[in-house]
Amino acid sequence: MARLYGLLWRLLLILVHVNRVFISWLRVRLRSWKDRLWERAMAALLLPVALAGFPGSDQKRLNHNPDANANPLTGNRTSSRRSRWLSDGRSLEKLPVHIGLLVTEEEPSYTDIANLVVWCMAVGISYVSVYDNHGIFRKNNSRLLEEIVRQQQDLLGIDGSKYSVEFLSNDIDKHQHHVVSCRPTVKVLSPEDGKQSIVQAAQQLCRSVENKERSSKDISVTMLDILLRESKNIPDPELVVKFGPVDSTLGFLPWHIRLTEFISLPSHRNVSYEDLLGALQRYSACQQRLGQ
Repeated sequence: MARLYGLLWRLLLILVHVNRVFISWLRVRLRSWKDRLWERAMAALLLPVALAGFPGSDQKRLNHNPDANANPLTGNRTSSRRSRWLSDGRSLEKLPVHIGLLVTEEEPSYTDIANLVVWCMAVGISYVSVYDNHGIFRKNNSRLLEEIVRQQQDLLGIDGSKYSVEFLSNDIDKHQHHVVSCRPTVKVLSPEDGKQSIVQAAQQLCRSVENKERSSKDISVTMLDILLRESKNIPDPELVVKFGPVDSTLGFLPWHIRLTEFISLPSHRNVSYEDLLGALQRYSACQQRLGQ
């Protein structure tokens, strides 16, 4: 009897071993079958894409959309950025008509300032003033203008001409037109446009009285204000973004900033669009009591 039990036990072990081998084989077959099924499903899904990649199909798409010949990836990217910037500008509760970019740092970056100017244009700001205490941008305004035009092409793409620049020269106030459409205005300022312009306007008013072109009764704050605005020909800035650690306006248009909101950023170097948008959002959210 013990020998019979031992034989049955061995037979049971053999059956268990065979069962394990069969289950392992079945798993391998199922995995292989699933892989083939997955490959066939992917091939069925990718077949239309592969057919669309044939030269004839590409040629038809290019003929249908000539702008695709330039660089569809770059074009889509610039178009997406333009749409986003325009949407950001429209989403703000209020947007400054005139923004000042006040640089207090020693070494100015033309590329970064040009980027800021182009971003201001793209969100819908009409007037941009660029100011530094040493008059570096004023002395090299042609270089700044060239950089602005270059960044227009890089950031706005082929539609950069829609965001044209009317560059106001400070020397003789000539308009240099570079494109024809809606023209945001860029003006480069220096300390000469600050306190010195007030002195010059006062001297002009006094000379006109001396020459009997005006009477002494005409000398007033209102008349001085008129003379100063005639020389600037742009609205007062509603917002000035100051770049750098200096806690001062450094003579930026003292007559025109009575109601101006000032927002400080650490530096204009490597500044991002998000930095500018954050300043615009802060301006949009602030309440201006206008002296009340």
